[in-house]
Amino acid sequence: MSGEKARLSVRGIQRIVEKYKRTAGIAIKVSPHVLRHSFATTLLQGGADLRSVQEMLGHKNVATTQIYTHVTNPQLKRIHNEFLK
Repeated sequence: MSGEKARLSVRGIQRIVEKYKRTAGIAIKVSPHVLRHSFATTLLQGGADLRSVQEMLGHKNVATTQIYTHVTNPQLKRIHNEFLK
């Protein structure tokens, strides 16, 4: 591979995540998808707009990104309830 960059395979990334999960002693399920989901959810809960999250995740369709918004609904309900007080 003279001059070419080595690429990680999907399975290679899964192995890396699994290795660090074991090293950290994490007992819950952790996968690249779980990390991606956590990343998106944290951004949305922190106030990032849906379009920016869509771009960071590389989704072509914003509807795919909207899947992550269901997690923020409890936060929206809390804010709404505080406003009504």
